[in-house]
Amino acid sequence: MALVLSLQGGMAVGKTTAARWLAAHEPRIRVLEEDISVPVAEVRRLGLDKHCFADYLTIQRLFILNEITLWEAAQSFSCVVTDLGASEIEFYTLHYPASIGMDWPVAQALAPELAALRRCRAQHTLFLDASPAVLCARKEADTSRDRTFFDHSLTRLLPVKRHWFAAQPGTEFLTTDTLTPAQLCRAVHTWVLRCMAAPQPKETGYGTDQTESIG
Repeated sequence: MALVLSLQGGMAVGKTTAARWLAAHEPRIRVLEEDISVPVAEVRRLGLDKHCFADYLTIQRLFILNEITLWEAAQSFSCVVTDLGASEIEFYTLHYPASIGMDWPVAQALAPELAALRRCRAQHTLFLDASPAVLCARKEADTSRDRTFFDHSLTRLLPVKRHWFAAQPGTEFLTTDTLTPAQLCRAVHTWVLRCMAAPQPKETGYGTDQTESIG
């Protein structure tokens, strides 16, 4: 089974920058950038509305299946670094409804799918963190990407996301406010090498607070 590492954090924090640097400079790993083109196309084809509970369940089943498929394809590599990954899909599935004021029983309705998704979680996660002001500045400086979801993510989801990931096993935090892109990439690379060198547990619990900090 592949060693799966995940880069996490808010929008515009530098996950994709670091992932692409690793892909270009570290030949011992396979980098999987976020790819949601398949479920997004299916959502559009079916005309699904994520503000409707029944549609939301269908949408998240599509995203969960997509993530499991990506994870299964990665198992032929010895080490994989994902931009986001399975835990991101789990977090969003469980917490997006509350961010729009909905109290839906998502965990119960999608219990089998979420159980399958959790088997694809990364052994180690690096949560790249930055202040709201820094994230906003980086977002404004990057005109190459559509970030229409940025404000909602920053104010409604990111605070909850920090807390949720802090409670997951194998999660470390890296504060990036003062880091240049080059420094960020080197710090992420150092973390990857450390994870590759560390003995890997046969099995990890889920929901245990084992957070460390490297920033």
